[in-house]
Amino acid sequence: MPQTHARKRKSTRNTRPSPLAFTPVKLRARRDGWSVELQCAFLAELHLKGSVAAAARAVGKSRASAYKLRARNGAEEFARSWDRILQHACGDRNKPPERPQKLRWRKLTLGDLLWRAGIGRLRPVIYRGKMRRIAQKPNNSALLHLMRRYDASARRIERGRC
Repeated sequence: MPQTHARKRKSTRNTRPSPLAFTPVKLRARRDGWSVELQCAFLAELHLKGSVAAAARAVGKSRASAYKLRARNGAEEFARSWDRILQHACGDRNKPPERPQKLRWRKLTLGDLLWRAGIGRLRPVIYRGKMRRIAQKPNNSALLHLMRRYDASARRIERGRC
């Protein structure tokens, strides 16, 4: 009786982790600018293609403008998600992840902190090779820092030290 070998099915599932949830870079609203949706779409394309130039082209931006966005103040989480995607795309899975730099909450203005707490953290949801939606979750640490600042200012007002 001939022995039949079970064929192994090739997995079609992407083994790379999805992009990290990130706080988008705060920018002025422009028709041709990097909107929140465009930032998520860029990370999704980077996840799918593994190339910065190809991902930027897919969202209608240049590679240089993507690197300028990454270098802006407040783009630390965007850059961290970008690095994580490229680390897994290049096959450096055995390399231990770099310890993320802590965000200096004292350096954030009240307006930036309100924006971070309001917009939350975003993550592109990729299904069958396309970005389907943007998952949003609250940025609890920004909210807690905001509450701490309000509490401190309320105590100063209570003591009469406006």
